[in-house]
Amino acid sequence: MEIQSLPINYLPIIFQMLVALGFVVFTMFITHKIGPRRITSDKLTPFESGIEVIGNARTPISIKYFLVAILFVLFDVEVIFMYPWAVNFKDLGKDGLIEMFIFMATLLLGFIYVIKKGALDWD
Repeated sequence: MEIQSLPINYLPIIFQMLVALGFVVFTMFITHKIGPRRITSDKLTPFESGIEVIGNARTPISIKYFLVAILFVLFDVEVIFMYPWAVNFKDLGKDGLIEMFIFMATLLLGFIYVIKKGALDWD
């Protein structure tokens, strides 16, 4: 017997989402209306970790910082896929092992490409 997925079955989920959204809107509205409003010059000045701001925040920064950060996130996220594989290693058998070797080879090729392009060279 096959169970059909009808739109009426999603009604509790939609109701819960509406209640959650209503709670957020209601809470934000109430706190905005009853919260204190003390606008002073000290509150309007930029503040970063207790240190007075010096200079312009729009100074140019080398693209190398951003490139290294993006590459870190890319390879870090790829490593996350190895955890479920390790947990299910016995169930996946030889096919899973071969697929993981292909995945690791693809990662290694990407890393070699990044090295060859000089993306991690700091001059």
